Amino acid sequence: MSVSAALSVSEAFPRLHELTVVDVRTPGEFASGHLPDAVNIPLDRVGRALPELREAAARKPLLVVCASGARAENAVAALASDGVDASVLIGGTAAWAAGGHRLDRPAGRSRAVWAMERQVRLTAGAVVLLGLALALLVHPAFQLLSAGIAAGLVFSALTNTCGMAVVLGGLPFNRRGATPPDAPLPSPAAPAPAPAAASVSEEPRA
Repeated sequence: MSVSAALSVSEAFPRLHELTVVDVRTPGEFASGHLPDAVNIPLDRVGRALPELREAAARKPLLVVCASGARAENAVAALASDGVDASVLIGGTAAWAAGGHRLDRPAGRSRAVWAMERQVRLTAGAVVLLGLALALLVHPAFQLLSAGIAAGLVFSALTNTCGMAVVLGGLPFNRRGATPPDAPLPSPAAPAPAPAAASVSEEPRA
């Protein structure tokens, strides 16, 4: 069975049972709502999970998912460099939910974690404002703090990477529920049964 390098929500939904869904967001984001039967392997652990992902891809096509598609594209590129084919869900979980499809989350999860892109925007904006405020109130040299964030954003766009996201991804609220470093990763080939799930959005509309 073959699939395109990128699948829209309308293409992926009817074939979901034929795919192994790998969510590369942080554990905190994953617990806030994920595609049914998805397995969570954060982007920074994809390399370690390569043997399991290779085995899973031999059984079913891989569909890699994140919040909007950017991290999934990076994961698919990394897998492709090691000879593992995978597809990206265009628009990520945001597009999936916008299409009226169900997102699952652990029962009792009361507090959602913002998508990483939103966390990055908040942090970058806050640091820029802090640099400007300190430049006005303390010393003009603090403008360099704001300039550094601007340069970082330009570099992020040019390289399609985000160092700030890596830092934020390591914070406790984003790592809650993460697999310990010395523990085996979940196997996409045979995902463990998910805990009782609560619907985040409504079932697909007729």
